[in-house]
Amino acid sequence: MHFFMHTLGYSKQAKVHVGFDINRGILSKIFLTGGKEGERPFVNMNLSPGQTGVMDRGYQCHKSSDRWQAEGIHFVCRIKANTKKTCIQMNPIPADSIVFYDAIVLLGTPQVHQTHKELRVVGYRVDDVEYWVATDRRDLSAEQVPLVYKLRWQIEKFFAWWKCHLKVYHLIARTE
Repeated sequence: MHFFMHTLGYSKQAKVHVGFDINRGILSKIFLTGGKEGERPFVNMNLSPGQTGVMDRGYQCHKSSDRWQAEGIHFVCRIKANTKKTCIQMNPIPADSIVFYDAIVLLGTPQVHQTHKELRVVGYRVDDVEYWVATDRRDLSAEQVPLVYKLRWQIEKFFAWWKCHLKVYHLIARTE
């Protein structure tokens, strides 16, 4: 995995949109915006074709997942549990796995707001909590997808270190 997307921000203040290189454990790109700016436009600014973004639910967008696939940008993105899934093909699920769902789907409501390109959705359970992750990565096993998503927490550890050691608790923009 090359980059993780993360936004750290506070309303009426500032946001930091970063790419995090998991292989080297460092930030690779940083963008500062006003506190109310959206996160999704920064995916294309942080990722290049062939790289994989690991993102939380705030980045879920059917149109974006179609565009990322067309541009060769890979993604592992948590999605909302109630997202409509039109199943194209069910994939086998290993016995005794945390994975309970693995399928090729179209996301969204047909003829309203649905992906044009098929993608993979993996559902898994940890401590009685269900997680749903959409990805274009068909080369990963069903059990590798949750592991990749779990790596996203490396950036949370980085920001915890940053706040503690650099004493940066809030990003405040007093002027543009």
